[in-house]
Amino acid sequence: MRRSKRLAALTATVSIIVGIAVLSTERMVPSVSASVPGTGRVGIYLTSYALSIPEVVNGFLEARKAGKLDTLVINVKNMHGEITYASEVPLARELGAATGRIDFTLLLPELRRRGFHLIARQVVFFDPVLSRHLGFATDWIPADDEAAVAYNLAIAEEVARLGFDEIQFDYVRFEDTGELAPVYETRYAAVEAFLAEASHRLSDRIALSGDLFGRVLWPWNVKRIDPIGQSLEGVSPYLDFVSPMLYPSHYVEESYQSDPYGVVRKALTGARERVAARFRPFLQAFDMKRPAGMSLETYIAEQIRAAQEAGADGYLFWHPACDYAALYNVL
Repeated sequence: MRRSKRLAALTATVSIIVGIAVLSTERMVPSVSASVPGTGRVGIYLTSYALSIPEVVNGFLEARKAGKLDTLVINVKNMHGEITYASEVPLARELGAATGRIDFTLLLPELRRRGFHLIARQVVFFDPVLSRHLGFATDWIPADDEAAVAYNLAIAEEVARLGFDEIQFDYVRFEDTGELAPVYETRYAAVEAFLAEASHRLSDRIALSGDLFGRVLWPWNVKRIDPIGQSLEGVSPYLDFVSPMLYPSHYVEESYQSDPYGVVRKALTGARERVAARFRPFLQAFDMKRPAGMSLETYIAEQIRAAQEAGADGYLFWHPACDYAALYNVL
């Protein structure tokens, strides 16, 4: 009962906040993007819980009014195995994974009214709830598991009917264990098969994008020796947008951590030499391992400058607490 009341309150809060914001600005804000759907977008990632925090909501609404951003990436299935809306997928209901936290039938039209491009983030093969159900020992499920593939495709098809402009697959890979030595051909084949089937079922209805490890953009990725099973050449044909996660803090090398401009520029430049794809990278909006003496605003601005110079087709930003105050100052 307590959980049901909490979820109902969250949904009500979102509806009230968005409703007040819409009443205060009746006109639709012009897009800062190009006329082609999805291109040139600037956006932020939001958890379903963040949508219940007035400061977060007011922040991105004001940024939208000012023409600073035009895209929201919203969790529809997170890394806890939760589906954030009231899914009708039978297995989701059987597992108790469908939280009903957000009523997208109410939320999405209001956000679109304000000119947002709406991306549904779906975590795929990291799923503690489904993993327990299937009897796996960890929270990871192999990307070639037929039940996990069918489950996630059913969710994606349902999400495509909710009114989003785009589905962004995350954790569409294997667990990061093993050596960079063997050729993991079966793993690459499994990841690519999932995306190929998703494209076959969905590409005529909704745009598709995928989050990739930043290291996938390095030249050695062509050897197909990475245990995660993500190949730039292998996945890009099935995606409208490729979103490598280029957070400087996530690299082992100190030279990359201390050079937010250099690491983003190098990764994207090399990637564009390998494949003809639209790259819309995720950039770092938090201060983990930020170089001493460099402000967070400068740290963000340097990544943006690199992405622009390297020909990125827009960019997205991640802050684990969805605190984008520094980002808004930069934009």
